[in-house]
Amino acid sequence: MTISGRIRDSPNSIMNNLDIKKDFPIFKIYPELVYLDSAATSQKPQVVIDAVADFYNSYNANVHRGIYKLAARSTAAYEGARERVLEFINTKSTREIVFTRNATEAINLVASSYKIENKKILISVMEHHSNIVPWQLAKDNKIEVIGLTEDFRLDIENYKLKLDEFKPDLVAIAHASNTLGTINPIKEIIKLAHNKGAKVLVDGAQAAVHQSVDVIDLDVDFYVFSGHKMLGPTGIGVLYAKEELLSNMNPFLGGGEMISKVSFDKSEWHELPWKFEAGTPNIAGAVGLGYAINYLSKIGFDKISKYEQELGSYALEKLQGIKNLTLYGPKEMKDRLAVFAFTLDGIHAHDIASMFDEENIAIRAGHHCTQPLHSEVLKVPATARASFYLYNTKDDVDRLIAGLEGIIKKFK
Repeated sequence: MTISGRIRDSPNSIMNNLDIKKDFPIFKIYPELVYLDSAATSQKPQVVIDAVADFYNSYNANVHRGIYKLAARSTAAYEGARERVLEFINTKSTREIVFTRNATEAINLVASSYKIENKKILISVMEHHSNIVPWQLAKDNKIEVIGLTEDFRLDIENYKLKLDEFKPDLVAIAHASNTLGTINPIKEIIKLAHNKGAKVLVDGAQAAVHQSVDVIDLDVDFYVFSGHKMLGPTGIGVLYAKEELLSNMNPFLGGGEMISKVSFDKSEWHELPWKFEAGTPNIAGAVGLGYAINYLSKIGFDKISKYEQELGSYALEKLQGIKNLTLYGPKEMKDRLAVFAFTLDGIHAHDIASMFDEENIAIRAGHHCTQPLHSEVLKVPATARASFYLYNTKDDVDRLIAGLEGIIKKFK
């Protein structure tokens, strides 16, 4: 893997100096593209695309089962990707890392397999549907919701009250909001929950792509994220869970690979983590995810975070200066991502996105799988959303702002 250029200490020059966009073939194919939908899925660097192609070209074979050379190489690459995840989240053992299709499946796995004694789940109003619906599907669960403050942050006092009065078995909460950009104080949230005897599942689908994650320091019980949002392939995700919890959970799916012994009367489960990985896994996806983590780690998550904070501050200032635009989320970049949901007076979000598309600017429009947040808090059916990542630049911000000004002028 090669990344052109040298990394300097100043965050002002990090991405320009690296010339990151050259590593992403989509920007060569569409040089005028301003891609501002990374909160939905990120673009892929050539090194990840090559890694996936190399698997299929050079050593395509099923994992764990074969004793021939191709199978051994495939198994080594698949389990090597698990090692990369271990290093990325700083956990103790690969036994605590389960590959899934995505963060959604990881949450469903926990909702299905983890025994919740009193069936009390505490979530927040900013949750993605993936962290709402699985808890509703589990029979007899009771769900309580934490509110927000006026500046779109988690209401910690309301959280403490719900811990005392509702007495949840499990707190399931986003590390960062995919709509508001709010980064929740996860370490504090976990500590408060543990003090009341509750376990915590963190949906890290948005946060893990922008910053390093230390599950031991957080003392989190479950942490989930998806590969496709952090430069990796689609169809690969991760569930981290403390080993003692996974050991006491039943398998999510049954079939090959997740068993150690099968008879017509009963079956015995494989050891961790394979007990939760039934059938042939997404081997190429895992390999690609490993290369994506390597790519991001070589740049450095601290540098990525600093750059995105600088870029986000620039975008936030510009967006706040546009008349008739309502911006949802914290008004300062501190404790938020460069994810901006907004509305324009009298113009539907879908119309905004369509007109941007004519200018080769890709943004999101809709409720972003946070329909309760939109209907109950924001009081709008849909918002437009621009989300930035490490390959975006200030020129992209300027194109966004010019496009908004053009849309307002056109509707006037």
